[in-house]
Amino acid sequence: MPSMPQSHSHNFSNEEMDRFNALADQWWDPNGSFRPLHQLNPCRLDFINSQIEAEFDRDLESSLPFSGLSVLDVGCGGGLLCEPLTRLGAQVTGIDLAERNIPAAQSHAEQSGLSIEYRCAAAEDMVTEGQKFDIVLCMEVIEHVPDQPGFILTCAELLKSPGVLICSTINRNPKSFLFAIIGAEYVLRWLPKGTHDWRQFVTPQEITKMFTQAGLRTVDCKGFVLNPLQGEWRLSSRDTSVNFASAARKS
Repeated sequence: MPSMPQSHSHNFSNEEMDRFNALADQWWDPNGSFRPLHQLNPCRLDFINSQIEAEFDRDLESSLPFSGLSVLDVGCGGGLLCEPLTRLGAQVTGIDLAERNIPAAQSHAEQSGLSIEYRCAAAEDMVTEGQKFDIVLCMEVIEHVPDQPGFILTCAELLKSPGVLICSTINRNPKSFLFAIIGAEYVLRWLPKGTHDWRQFVTPQEITKMFTQAGLRTVDCKGFVLNPLQGEWRLSSRDTSVNFASAARKS
């Protein structure tokens, strides 16, 4: 198993790492603790793919449309995003500080016949190494990070120019407390209790400000809206009241 990199600059709490390490074996169980993420994943990919298609002038109908593009997935977990992006031709690197996530991701990629570089590392480690990527993803990560503006700044440093940073998270308002905390964790029990701290949620305006401070220009923001009867998610240009994603460009 890869060893945990030793650095005092990692922008993550030990409590959060312990929580995700405990769930590492469940990443690819569509009915397990990550069931909500499996349900959300097609919607996340729709947003990611559309941003890459627009920024790099790619045709999603072509074979391997993301060939020649490098992607870094920060907080990759078990690789739910890394694998489909690899199938589209991208060269994907996934990093995560929860060290048990890495062998889980590696094992599933091997079983799927996919070549993906997984590392137990922080975004700060990649900056230290001088790594640069066309696309950097931080999906459902920033709400678990103590220094959120610093985290966005680090992700921006990892971008080539031009490059795209895509971030998804949960808005901070009374509705998100009701749906993402009370509903998801206590009533429906979609997530383990304590998965989220409402105070760590981020508004779209705050994300935009962080992007600007990091030298990036926001190019899109859309909501992820759940149809509770069908259990399906869709993108919305209007409703960013709970789950949403923002994309920013480095040029």
